[in-house]
Amino acid sequence: MKNEKTKYRWTICGLVFFATTINYLDRAVISLLKGPLELEFGWSESDYANIVIAFQLSYAIGLLLMGPLVDKIGTKMGYALAIIGWSFAAGGHALVSSTLGFIVARAALGITEAGNFPAAIKTVAEWFPKKERALATGLFNSGANVGAILAPLTVPYIAATWGWEWAFILTAATGFIWLIFWFKSYSAPAVHPKVNSEELAHINSDTAAEPTTDESPKLPWFSLLGFRQTWAFVLGKFLTDPVWWFYLFWLPSFLKAEYQMDNTAIAIPVALVYMMSTVGSVVGGWLPLCFIKSGWPVFRSRKTAMFIYALGALPVMLAQWLGSINMWLAVLIIGLAAAAHQAWSANIFTTVSDMFPKSSVGSVTGLGGMAGALGGILIAKMAGLLFDHYKALGKIEAGYFIMFLVCSMAYLVAWGIMHLLVPKMKEIKV
Repeated sequence: MKNEKTKYRWTICGLVFFATTINYLDRAVISLLKGPLELEFGWSESDYANIVIAFQLSYAIGLLLMGPLVDKIGTKMGYALAIIGWSFAAGGHALVSSTLGFIVARAALGITEAGNFPAAIKTVAEWFPKKERALATGLFNSGANVGAILAPLTVPYIAATWGWEWAFILTAATGFIWLIFWFKSYSAPAVHPKVNSEELAHINSDTAAEPTTDESPKLPWFSLLGFRQTWAFVLGKFLTDPVWWFYLFWLPSFLKAEYQMDNTAIAIPVALVYMMSTVGSVVGGWLPLCFIKSGWPVFRSRKTAMFIYALGALPVMLAQWLGSINMWLAVLIIGLAAAAHQAWSANIFTTVSDMFPKSSVGSVTGLGGMAGALGGILIAKMAGLLFDHYKALGKIEAGYFIMFLVCSMAYLVAWGIMHLLVPKMKEIKV
């Protein structure tokens, strides 16, 4: 009788999900404390934008460094090193006593948090066949939404009860708890005692010629820049990641500016947006799997799904008009856009492991993530200048309309560029 196939790869996916949840919980804290910190430290909108930019610039640099580092030292130690670093950096915010101090703390957090996605995508590439990677990515990437949901439900209450410092300390502590489970549970699938031969064969089913360990052939880092596949991913991330940065850092401010909501009052609307994006992340990975199962090629399945998600982002340009009828309509339409982004994200990340050998996944993911973070810097600066300008005119709503219009169009532009560069997403052979 044939042994039943084990399913330990989904346990590993669960660990990556929780790491991503912690990653986003830690980074979201400051946006929820913007109101009280603004009063305590006298921030302008541009001051806050500069603090956001400090995180994003260091995150971009960190991705450039952490991607190759994860490829070099391996998934297990690379992930562990990243989460140790960002947990210390997140807790360090509690020691800050000036605006400059927050800039330094955010820079430290950005560099260290950059390790999450290169390590996560590399983990998925090592543990899942191509047909399951978008679903696995969608599942772990939903941790970003769960982190963003937990943040408004916990951070304002912690800050109101014990002070804003404890909001940073307690969220940072979760990373050290995760490390215990990571070291206990993780090793490469080929040598893992809880993976039987049937599951290992399934993992390797469409990449039989390529090892599932860190010993697979490596492409020199600079040679990656010579591939159209690299630039498709990099430009796609540059154009669409900033949208998520904008939602993450300015959604609470939007609710305050348009509907005079602040502190604990924003918890439910913000949580609803990220609950919707959680569904989008999972569905985003499930839809191309359905296309693949129906007989479509992987590249066609991926691109068709991504085009659908790009269309789903368009209605956010109507957020304020709908919000003039009822605030919850604005929240729902922003939630739809956030869901479309996470569905898109689950698939654009998966294009890396579709097109590159496993040994280069961390490096390429880092390059694309760096581009996305640089785009986030541009959108943060744009938002800060726009909002300061229109706030001075007493027309802050005009600034938000411009930003929502930019966010709505980003995905179709990115999809078109990616399609021109890699029409069939051909795999690079080493």
